[in-house]
Amino acid sequence: MWGRIEQQDFRSRVRGTLLGSALGDALGAPLDGLTLDGIRAAHGPDGLTAPAPAHGRRGRVTAATQLTLFTVDGLIRAHVRRDTGAWHPPTDIHRAYLRWAATQSDWGPDERRKDNGWLAQEEWLYARRAPDRACLTGFADETLGTLDQPKNPTARDAAAAARSAPFGLLVGWEPALVLQLAVECAAQSHGHPTASLSAGALAVIVHGLTRGDSLDAAVQRALGLLGARPGHQPVTDALQRALSAVTQGSPGPRAVETLGRAAGNPDTHGPDTHGPDGHSPDTHGPDAADALAVAVYCALVAEDIAHGLRLAVNHGGDSTAAGALCGALLGALHGETALPAAWLAELEGRATLLEMAEDFALEMTQGPTLHSPAEASPGWLARYPRG
Repeated sequence: MWGRIEQQDFRSRVRGTLLGSALGDALGAPLDGLTLDGIRAAHGPDGLTAPAPAHGRRGRVTAATQLTLFTVDGLIRAHVRRDTGAWHPPTDIHRAYLRWAATQSDWGPDERRKDNGWLAQEEWLYARRAPDRACLTGFADETLGTLDQPKNPTARDAAAAARSAPFGLLVGWEPALVLQLAVECAAQSHGHPTASLSAGALAVIVHGLTRGDSLDAAVQRALGLLGARPGHQPVTDALQRALSAVTQGSPGPRAVETLGRAAGNPDTHGPDTHGPDGHSPDTHGPDAADALAVAVYCALVAEDIAHGLRLAVNHGGDSTAAGALCGALLGALHGETALPAAWLAELEGRATLLEMAEDFALEMTQGPTLHSPAEASPGWLARYPRG
């Protein structure tokens, strides 16, 4: 049963998670591929301190936010489709990601696609914003990747984790089930355990925060659940590094830089060979565990959300993913009223993010009044078709 205060708190954390993730995504986007020295050369000795233009203007989001929206769309549809007796959330999430893949190739919304619902009619989503290669190939056909037969089994970057915060908003689920669903859905495009378990860890931490836990307690729960999973060591090591770094001096770019380069994991990457232009070559890139470590550390030491996001993006790793993950954590922890208003004012897709957040909260708190096996609101089924 949801009381009024509980519903208000939940709605605030859902909005905070989605908007915070998008803010971090947009803040990190201009820094993609830059080393810390390259960031300082471009934005000054303090690095990037406020939103800067990327993809044409300030506040533009990347494919990480696009996919996060479709994750929420898939979760709502899974709950709606349960009325039919068809209850397999990974399939509904996969169908949502296929709808995202169509936005990456179509010119605009195609009215012939009867399962689009309202989200796939949003024209601003039909833009390529640096989509991850594994996401494009993972959703290039209708074959569902599974844990036994994952798509892209060597893909270990953070793109799957960056879309996985919404799984943590399933507050009525047990944490172990949240972990399982997030991992299964990550394997639909990113089959390496480091990528899929980082996605699962992020979801479990967001889940704890949304239920009112402290960040430290939520991380500890994630560590406990990860320990039984094959291939967990890089991810649990990354979380432990993030916790340890909090006690090792004042927070700053160098501490973040160390976490973003997999300290203590020499086998994770090759040598650090940055080019003369301050960009990282394609052969060297941080993995999902690195981005997760940065995000957790920055959320733990953040004085406020803006400070945490600045820390999370100013390093030579995956600034976009780290920003999105950190934003999701801080948004779930503090709710949307703590987000920097001036940054929100310029955020692309803010209205869509808010609408999706409200729909998700409605489904989670008022689902039985919107649909049942016997009857359903026509307007709700038009937004979230069962087909």
